[in-house]
Amino acid sequence: MESNGKILLVEDDPNLSVVIQDYLEMQGYETVLRKDGEEGLKEYKKNSFNLIILDVMMPKMDGFSVAGEIRKIDEDTPIIFLTAKSLKEDRVKGFKLGCDDYISKPFNTEELSLRIHAILKRCYRQSMSGTKSLIKIGKFTFDSVNMVLSCKGEDRVLTRKESALLAVLCAYRNKILTRETAMKSVWGEDDYFVGRSMDVFIAKLRKYLKSDPDISITNIHGTGFKLEVKE
Repeated sequence: MESNGKILLVEDDPNLSVVIQDYLEMQGYETVLRKDGEEGLKEYKKNSFNLIILDVMMPKMDGFSVAGEIRKIDEDTPIIFLTAKSLKEDRVKGFKLGCDDYISKPFNTEELSLRIHAILKRCYRQSMSGTKSLIKIGKFTFDSVNMVLSCKGEDRVLTRKESALLAVLCAYRNKILTRETAMKSVWGEDDYFVGRSMDVFIAKLRKYLKSDPDISITNIHGTGFKLEVKE
């Protein structure tokens, strides 16, 4: 089954965690499970994820603390809190920390899946919306609205597909962008022929960016691509 995205699940309840992990994997999400806050934070720092699910009450480091550390370095990756408590104060604290949703236990796994799908769909739309018109990529400036890539006074006008693909890569800067996500975001489908076409566009973007040695578009075997920019 093709992956719909990679999820980090941090939950200390052994029974509930296995149920959630199994269900999400059945829905096509690659799901990495960690049993406490410290291990969850370590895993987040080692790998890229499309979404993070955090239990609030956990040993060693609670979910709020983990989210706080994540938000210091990453404002974009969606976070969902799971909690056995329904206190208004906790919900307010969670949203102030930058979470995207808050689900009280017990909950229906189908409801969790629907919320995840809605959040990821919104993120993909935002990555293509052009809300950030000017994007810095190393020595380059990318105007995603006017589809212009500039460097040292020289402008290159991109095609609509080139611009859309570069915008998605920028949204996942230094993180893995799966082939399926890229194809669905830019072409609206992910069949074999679209994949071959996308590879051609990736090669073109590499050529356009090659004058900056601090920028690379790396193939992640069997998964997708990563726009790596040394800051």
